[in-house]
Amino acid sequence: MSFIRPEAGAAVMRWRDALIGVAVVLLGLWWASGFGVLKWLGIAVVIVGAVLVYSGVQRARFRGDSGGQGVVQVDEGEVMYFGPLSGGTVAMADMMRLTLDGGSTPTVWILWQPGASPLHIPVDAEGAEKLFDAFATLPGLRMEHMLQQMQSAPDHPVVIWQKDSRALN
Repeated sequence: MSFIRPEAGAAVMRWRDALIGVAVVLLGLWWASGFGVLKWLGIAVVIVGAVLVYSGVQRARFRGDSGGQGVVQVDEGEVMYFGPLSGGTVAMADMMRLTLDGGSTPTVWILWQPGASPLHIPVDAEGAEKLFDAFATLPGLRMEHMLQQMQSAPDHPVVIWQKDSRALN
């Protein structure tokens, strides 16, 4: 028997990284109120906690609903999607373009790789939150732009990231 409503539990799980960061900041503030070495250690812990809060807020904004069709796995720089009707793999090092298509139902990530058909991954697929770390490895990706596009839910495909064409020559 659970004493926490499922909606509250889901909210805590979505924001868990930011909440851990807040706890670290509070610990650092407590230590920083002391004297000597503990004060300086507390200041350092506050800075680390602030970074954790910032990162946690970004992750929470990226996480959406789960329970959609298919399963996402990320292993050693390779994104794998196993869906009921389609699936495939894309190596992050070989990826050419990342697109968010809000016009489809549900919204999907489209990962483009040369010599292969694009991989469509629903944003609500099981394990889709793992894509945050995979996308973070893309050189030059503007994370805030990606999160804004996810929140605005455009009704057409939007290019989130594209490999620099000068790097291909």
